[in-house]
Amino acid sequence: MAVSGCANAEDLRAKDGRLIVLTTFTVIADMTREVAGDRVEVASITKPGAEIHGYEPTPSDLKKAAQADLVLENGLGLERWFEQFIDRASGESATLTEGVRSIPIGGGSEYEGKPNPHAWMSTDNAAIYVENIRRALTRLDPAGADEYRRRAGDYTARLARVGREVRTSLAAVPRDRRALVTCEGAFSYLARDLGLQEAYLWPVNAEQEGTPKQIAATVEFVRDRDVPGVFCESTVSPKAQEQVARESGSRFAGKLYVDSLSAADGPVPTYLELLRRDARTIAAGLTGGSTR
Repeated sequence: MAVSGCANAEDLRAKDGRLIVLTTFTVIADMTREVAGDRVEVASITKPGAEIHGYEPTPSDLKKAAQADLVLENGLGLERWFEQFIDRASGESATLTEGVRSIPIGGGSEYEGKPNPHAWMSTDNAAIYVENIRRALTRLDPAGADEYRRRAGDYTARLARVGREVRTSLAAVPRDRRALVTCEGAFSYLARDLGLQEAYLWPVNAEQEGTPKQIAATVEFVRDRDVPGVFCESTVSPKAQEQVARESGSRFAGKLYVDSLSAADGPVPTYLELLRRDARTIAAGLTGGSTR
């Protein structure tokens, strides 16, 4: 189910009277639509392609929060701006990472020891998100409990199938090439699931440029392990990672999607397509194949 851009909650309510569920970004909006079906109207605060970490809410966003019946956030420190919505929201709220066993951020930065917020990049964790969505929707709309349970079960089964597909996509990567080098440290959960060693320029998309120290350390990692391809996320500039590729003798092997889906006619209109595309891109980049 493809995600549209931010919706106007006031107009939605006037249109058909359905309950309004507001999510903080497009990935969890897509998950929520899969569980909710047509019983509620789901909107995302951030638009497709937006960088979520440094997002600055608009007055319109705050108005939507005040009108929403339910607001869903990722948690684990991802939405540092979310407190404004809790203050303004008149309805319920829920944190979708409740119950997830987080991975701490490393690397000696100011974020060290804090939980890595990108837990949805593991399909096992995504099943926890789905259950938390189901519970939140059921509290909001008890009459829809059976439908939410059925749809959540169906979606969880599809998640498991995609998880197997992702593992199969990476199975051909030789053990000595199982290193995933990205701009942001957003792949700790995926790397754990797939047995990949992880390296990155910065832990959280706050700097987005790459300091000389970060670039030098990443170049050394890539060169020492003869990593064939490095990657960057769709929501930030790849310039620093392209420099890593040049200086290490590797290659820039493609764009990965993490924090945002694309528009409906783009390459990753759904969360499941995001996972599939990233797996194909990583596998091609680490085996020397085409990243297209």
